[in-house]
Amino acid sequence: MTTHMELLKKTSEVEAPAGPDTPGVIRVVLADSQAIYRAGISKILALEEDIRVVAQATSLEHLRVAVERHPTEVALVEGELLAGAKGFIPELLRIAPSIKLIAQTETANESQTVELYRRGVRGLISRSISPDLLIRCIRRIATGETWIDNQALNWVIQAYRTEEAALLNPSTQLRLSPKQTEIIICITRGMRNKEIAFQLGTTEQVIKNYLRKIYDKLGVADRLELALYCLHNKIIKADDEAAALQKVLAR
Repeated sequence: MTTHMELLKKTSEVEAPAGPDTPGVIRVVLADSQAIYRAGISKILALEEDIRVVAQATSLEHLRVAVERHPTEVALVEGELLAGAKGFIPELLRIAPSIKLIAQTETANESQTVELYRRGVRGLISRSISPDLLIRCIRRIATGETWIDNQALNWVIQAYRTEEAALLNPSTQLRLSPKQTEIIICITRGMRNKEIAFQLGTTEQVIKNYLRKIYDKLGVADRLELALYCLHNKIIKADDEAAALQKVLAR
């Protein structure tokens, strides 16, 4: 059985020198079973002043150890490593709550796409993505956005439409106060917490407190799930659901 110290040793063999922390630099961990792919991505990212690869990993176990050792904003992970490892993403987010995961796959399919976004992946991209688009994706996700194309968005929407667990409990809507409903409407318009606070004449912290209560009531985890739940269960209405969700994702 591999010990924790052995994992540390194995991970160190593929780590990049961390170097001193630099304000504003996006720290990235690469997790991929193919050395040539890690080398290629490392060279691409090395050209960017605001992105630094702090570690590389060949497996999910090595990725977990790398994240424990290095403060990291973004983890770029081979999609095949995540296949079947349903409990890994929640575990990693427990260890590093602020980390954002990007999965790279050979080809996108509906079930894998929906499953990865549900488990907490913030972006799903092709392994043949262009260098410019990869850099753009990393930067956007590092700021807290979600990277999702139109096809993936449609798959996610359809999954929520057909999932019985997402059906609205009639009593739930009655428990939403007018203030909570107003905040939800603002969310689907793509407004940030600061903008909502300004419109409602309150503070950003108050809005955060309201959102936590709303998440608990509706059983959702983030803005995207909140928007999906409310749109498809008719708590709020939008002429174009996809456009409304794109506004949420842009924030």
